[in-house]
Amino acid sequence: MIKKHKVHSNFKRHETRLNEVVLNFDNEGEPYGNQSRNKLKAINLLGHDIIIKSFKIPNLVNQIAYANFRKSKAQRSFEYAQNLLNLGIKTPHPVAYYEFVKGLLFKKSYYLSKHFYYDFTIRALVDDDNYPNYDEILRAFTRFTFSLHENGVNFLDHSPGNTLIKKTDSGYDFYLVDLNRMNFEKMDFNARMKNFARLSPRGKMLGVLANEYAKLIDYKTEEEIKARMLFFSKQFSEKFKSRERFKKKYFFWRKKRK
Repeated sequence: MIKKHKVHSNFKRHETRLNEVVLNFDNEGEPYGNQSRNKLKAINLLGHDIIIKSFKIPNLVNQIAYANFRKSKAQRSFEYAQNLLNLGIKTPHPVAYYEFVKGLLFKKSYYLSKHFYYDFTIRALVDDDNYPNYDEILRAFTRFTFSLHENGVNFLDHSPGNTLIKKTDSGYDFYLVDLNRMNFEKMDFNARMKNFARLSPRGKMLGVLANEYAKLIDYKTEEEIKARMLFFSKQFSEKFKSRERFKKKYFFWRKKRK
């Protein structure tokens, strides 16, 4: 049974059909994108292309927490998308979110947004130092990230696959996705530099990011920026490798979800 749901005002007239689509998720639409952690499907809703993200059922502790105390990933995604758009920051337009409970335990949740047809992600530049217009794109991305920081948006999943890029006549537009981990807060210098860590910038990328960010602030040098970015990048990399070793040692029995 649906515990809670909310449909954006722009899509209220489609609410009955949205309810049907979510309740019949397994049989609706076509699989879309990476299915390793959560399931995504693409559907056409009366002329609108929609992406439905089905979050996996959380562990027992979070089933209790999401049912009683915390906002679900789906609800956060929906609300954060609205916050970003209100700040003038681009993200695929939110459509709705749905939550399901069984007894006292939280089970499934879904976030629906308009399908955004992008050209590439920042991962293309992470993987290829010779990507066409590399310097121009990366500097524009740095300015975009700076605008997040200035608006008090700490995007905790600021990783290579979570910024979608669309080439335009005037340059590049950047859209954030996977929004459920985000804080809206004033960001000091360390928080800003740590926000680049998931990109694991090294070498050429690190140099461009630091050089462009230094043009946007007047209280730190390019060398200070580069050093701090590198510090947090190495810290993140070491923690990631440590977690992977732990999971491999103690959760070897788990099969990867296909």
